[in-house]
Amino acid sequence: MGLRPVDAMTDSLRDQLLNLGFKAPAPERRQPPRKDGGGKPRPPQGGAPRKGAPQRKGEAAPKRRHEGEIDLGKAWALRAQQEKQERIEAEQRRQEEARQRREARAKLEELLKDKVLNDEAADIARHFEYGGKIKRIYVTAAQLRELNAGQLGVVQLNGRYLLVDAQVLAQAEQIFPQAVALKVDPDATAEEDPYADPRYQVPDDLVW
Repeated sequence: MGLRPVDAMTDSLRDQLLNLGFKAPAPERRQPPRKDGGGKPRPPQGGAPRKGAPQRKGEAAPKRRHEGEIDLGKAWALRAQQEKQERIEAEQRRQEEARQRREARAKLEELLKDKVLNDEAADIARHFEYGGKIKRIYVTAAQLRELNAGQLGVVQLNGRYLLVDAQVLAQAEQIFPQAVALKVDPDATAEEDPYADPRYQVPDDLVW
């Protein structure tokens, strides 16, 4: 079959271009899709997987947090915050109590100036219980009678036991009740206050 006029002109023009040094363009080749080990075409690389496509082996499934887990996490966070607040409040109370004790001791020390009746010549040990332990203060015979009659009392300040009269003892009790070491009830029985009897001796190793 002879060439049509248009084909003949096209071939003639191509021949002329080739003679002038131009190269004919290579025919375009389409790359066949690559196949995986099972012989199936692989999806395009770098693209997002198609919706509904099966998950490939080795890929981590997206984690979905259960509503119960979220509620439990909130509960733990609230509990931790509550415990922290309780610790802060307890520390504030401790500091406030310490401040009040310091102020009370300072007032008590001011009250007791020139009002202490301890006698260096006293040689009678008067025992009493204070803070869950047995303590003692040395008094004279006259002071012992007044102490057992409730006319005198004992105050603890800075590790010392101080003998004061009943009026000062009442004032000290208002300022700092914990400092009152001995307040005698004159109507107490011997069983209630066994240490009132000076003949009652307590070994030294039992006195703290």
